[in-house]
Amino acid sequence: MADMARTAQGDPVTPADDIEAQFTSADPELHRNKQAAYKIFTILDEAGNWDRVNEFKTERYIQHDPFVPSGSAAVVKFFTETHGVKPRPVEDKLRMKVVAVVAEGDMVTIASARYLTNPHDPSETYTTTWFDMFRFVDGRADEHWDCATLDMKEAPNLVGV
Repeated sequence: MADMARTAQGDPVTPADDIEAQFTSADPELHRNKQAAYKIFTILDEAGNWDRVNEFKTERYIQHDPFVPSGSAAVVKFFTETHGVKPRPVEDKLRMKVVAVVAEGDMVTIASARYLTNPHDPSETYTTTWFDMFRFVDGRADEHWDCATLDMKEAPNLVGV
């Protein structure tokens, strides 16, 4: 994938060789939070198993994304009713192309590669980086940030949508 697309000014964003290893840590608390983030992506976002949301997100789950509402029930409704996401089997590995995962205290930040259509030449693609950051409470995501903006033309890493 490294030669798939060049950015307008720089080298393409390249995913980690071992994505699953990015979600581990020798520190037990950081490991628990990284694993919870991994499961949010594989079980909820990619496989659409939103009936399991309470395993991974708190009830009050605060969402700092202009498209997605706060609260675990509202998030479930957003994906299952608004976007019609249906549950599928969970895959063995994460499909999202993760570049790095950094954890500190109760926070986990995931950087992933995005492959987008060049708005100046629709026959070309380019890469950039998407960020998700979670704050965890007792091993469940309580808050989420990303870099979504209202003027986005292409959906972010909503693999299940």
